[in-house]
Formats: sequence, C-alpha cells, structure tokens
Amino acid sequence: MGVEGLNMSGIISPTAVTAPRTGKRETGVLELIEWAFQREHARVEFDEIARETGARPGVDTIWHLMEGKRLGCRVDGGGRSDPHHDADIVASALAVLPEVYGGRRMALQIAELARAGQRPDWMGDARAQCEPIEWRNSKHGRFAYREKCRDIGSRWPADQVKGRDDGYVCPVTFTNTARDVAAARRRYLAWHGALLELRHVFKISHLTSFEVTNCMPPLNPWKRSY
Repeated sequence: MGVEGLNMSGIISPTAVTAPRTGKRETGVLELIEWAFQREHARVEFDEIARETGARPGVDTIWHLMEGKRLGCRVDGGGRSDPHHDADIVASALAVLPEVYGGRRMALQIAELARAGQRPDWMGDARAQCEPIEWRNSKHGRFAYREKCRDIGSRWPADQVKGRDDGYVCPVTFTNTARDVAAARRRYLAWHGALLELRHVFKISHLTSFEVTNCMPPLNPWKRSY
C-alpha cells in the first residue's frame, strides 16, 4: 500500500484498505428472496402478471419471466420507489410459480416468511400432549370442563356403580401428535422444493447484482447428527 493510505498520524485509513466491490455478489436463494422482500419491499402481484402474459398454472416459470420482460411487465412495489431490478425478478418468479411447486399459495408463504426472516415450522420441539378440550374457572380455582357420559352401559358402569363423579367425564384432545409433526415436515419439504425451483430460475435469469449459488437451507433439519 502506498503512502496515500496513511493519514497525518500515520494510522491506516479504513477507506484506503477497503477495495470497492465489483462484479456480482454471490448469495443463496433464500438470502436473495429475503433481501428482495425485507430491504427492497418487493410485492407479489398475481393479477398484473396474468393480465400481461396470460399466465396459466403449470406453465414453466422461465417462460413467464421471458414474456413479462418482453411486454415490459414489472411487479409494482407500491407506495415507495421502485424496487431494485433483481427484487422485481424475485417477485415475478414467485408470482408465476407453477402449481406443481405450490403455485400462489406457496408463493405467498415464501414471501411472508421471507419478510419475517423465518422458515416453516417443522415442529422440532413438539411433544405430544393430552389436554382437556376446555377449562373452567371457579371460586375454587381452574378445573377441566366435564360433561355427562353419553354412552352409559357399553363404556361406563351401570348407574348404581358410577362412582363419586356420578357418570361425568372430561373430554380431551391430543395435540402435537405424530400426524401433526408429519404434516408440518411435509410442508417444510414442499417449501424447500419450491426454493430449489426458484434457485434454478434465478441462476438463468438476468440478475444484475447477484449470482445465485447452490447454498440451500437444510433439507431435513430434524435429522440431527450426533
């Protein structure tokens, strides 16, 4: 480094050693989407894409982007200055996400999670529980709701031996079951699959400031290595 990097006290100036950035910035697909919706405030507008390109569910995303560019179709940021060109591409790709990858429902989910900087809840800390369907408060405290047993005879003793509760039962519900956890993980895998499709789209799109890498969120975060 030459003397131009020194100030009058002989200390290296921070600006002198920071080289200006050139070229495209490498980023993962999820980081790119979060940047578009958090920093650039991009918005997914389905109606505009459909009106200008005749968007049809199931048609290739890349075709829609090419048609949108040919017609000058842009995703409106709304209420602010126009989003960055690359943020427009991100929003447009989400707006025409094919149905096989979740379509509009998945596009909105990805956008909402990106704005919040979150990922789908795969219920990693879920524990199955059995709880009363309702609680009641009284002067003696909090109690589970009870009701008369409707199936006297087949599943309950005869009237003369009902016991001290006189035939009352406490209806319960089960939460965080294996079925609930499996459904949550299927939703996570669907989200991950949509990101894989978007990663492919962004790799061949004309992004001006970013180059999308192969970096992806974990496929099975519930599979921990010990």
